[in-house]
Amino acid sequence: MNNPLFSVLIAQYNNGKYLQEAINSVKAQTYTNWEIILVDDASTDNSKELYKLYEDDPRIKIFYNEVNRGCGYTKRRCVELAIGEICGFLDPDDLITPNALETMVNLHSQNEQASLIYSNYIQTDENLKKRKKFGPHPLLGFDYLTSHTGYISHFATFKRNSYFKTQGIDAKYKLAVDQDLYYKLEEVGSVIYTNSYLYIYRIHAGGISVNDNELAAFSWKIVAIIDACKRRNIDFEKIISKDLYYKFLYCYRYDIKIGKILLYPLRKLKKLFTIILK
Repeated sequence: MNNPLFSVLIAQYNNGKYLQEAINSVKAQTYTNWEIILVDDASTDNSKELYKLYEDDPRIKIFYNEVNRGCGYTKRRCVELAIGEICGFLDPDDLITPNALETMVNLHSQNEQASLIYSNYIQTDENLKKRKKFGPHPLLGFDYLTSHTGYISHFATFKRNSYFKTQGIDAKYKLAVDQDLYYKLEEVGSVIYTNSYLYIYRIHAGGISVNDNELAAFSWKIVAIIDACKRRNIDFEKIISKDLYYKFLYCYRYDIKIGKILLYPLRKLKKLFTIILK
């Protein structure tokens, strides 16, 4: 790779409050050959007014869904609209560190066989304070599907040609879209971890996978596991019975109380799995 274009992908819905900070973090990169592909999923806040600020920057390309289609559909469209050799999702309420793109471009150039390269992240409060580092998350010889403690986290970047060797992002997914993508990418190339902190993950009340959404997100992750097992011709019951407990504790030990687990309506999971397993 010689100075490849990096496509920063933003699936945006009602995050106008934070969007400028996300875009500014891309504009502040030490690596300058980038584009932003932003797909607005029919936002109802002030986002459209903010987009006018970027009309004169050809690197920032904004597209719209006519109606709200959800995370899976919107992220899939982001990749389809991108033209960069390397891609990475940036949530509209998060940021990347100034060296994030340069670090990932160098690693992808040095590891042509890698389909996915990921880093550590820094968690902050809504005002980007109270920072806490999360990492390292190496898979330690396992693949992501069977690893007990390894966890692929932001900043997760992938080669666009590797993506198109897979079935791509599943438009039906409402949550756990990234997890489904990671399983698919490890099926077509190697996964590499860098012990660098390249992503700033903001926790706030409206976050897609926190508070009331956290168990729903975990439910969709189970669906992603089942789908991966089907593609790989693996008995998903063995994977879930052996690994699910560890994955649950590792991914959600910071947020979920036992009472919420016990009271969660399992019938919703059953209905969801019935649809997926048909």
